[in-house]
Amino acid sequence: MQVQTPVITLTLNPALDMSSEVPALIPDQKLRCTDPLLDPGGGGLNVSRAIVALGGESLALVALGGLTGDRLAGLIRADGVPFLALTAPGETRLSLTVTEATSGRQYRFMLPGPRWSEQDQERVFILLRASARPGAFGVISGSQPPGVPVDFPARLARAMPGLNVVLDTSGPALKEAVDHPIPGLAILRMDDAEAEALAQGPLISRSDSADFAQGLVDHGVARLVVVARGADGSVLVDKERRIFAKAAKVKVKSTVGAGDSFVAGLVLALARGETAEAALSLGSAAASAAVTTDATQLCRYDDVMRLLPECVISQV
Repeated sequence: MQVQTPVITLTLNPALDMSSEVPALIPDQKLRCTDPLLDPGGGGLNVSRAIVALGGESLALVALGGLTGDRLAGLIRADGVPFLALTAPGETRLSLTVTEATSGRQYRFMLPGPRWSEQDQERVFILLRASARPGAFGVISGSQPPGVPVDFPARLARAMPGLNVVLDTSGPALKEAVDHPIPGLAILRMDDAEAEALAQGPLISRSDSADFAQGLVDHGVARLVVVARGADGSVLVDKERRIFAKAAKVKVKSTVGAGDSFVAGLVLALARGETAEAALSLGSAAASAAVTTDATQLCRYDDVMRLLPECVISQV
């Protein structure tokens, strides 16, 4: 196994992901579903799962509660992912992905999860301070649980002193991180829709995405900014480079987990001391591989290695 810097992921609002299929979605009728697939879910947890699938090492810090949390813990163990469980303030949530066979459209139903009090949040900070290792990567990814403030990612980052913090979030939490930069944030990743919302306009070309990311780097939002451009690929910008990795041409089954697989490939390569170019290429290959899998499943190693040569790096 290659030598790598430790990677810690944090998931406070994980989910037991259930996916199934129906012939057609018809209102006011009983819909007979196929046998469900069950997977662990949640941004940080998915990143850890994908890192392990790619042959790396990652420690997942996961909040679990109730019978659903017990079931989720069993699935995490079955995936061979090392994890530390902290007690959630309520039952771990469920999420449901239903694919309509006749159209191929997917419908995703996401429950909110338990509400976190200030005391619950403080327990997380204590665990992070105890788990942090200077120089390691700390990945904050996925939805925020109910009850936490909009600047919660900044508070989490402060509880991980000396770590290379990676933030992949959305909505008000992302806007807060851009409007009020988190000191020392190493990596910020977002998709094209999120970037366009922040830019308050379309980012039509790769150069448009790179210019937007460059502005964030120049204003100290993060040392490295990634903007995903869907099936086109991803742009990466830091103080030294503006590069683009082409997405591999694949048949899309499900886009669920593509972003988490991208983060896993990117962070794993950087943790192994590889260049930003190599990291962006591996992240793009992992995302491309993830969309070829069913429902809530992530990238597979063989698929990633097969697609990696297609994820060519170019200057922007």
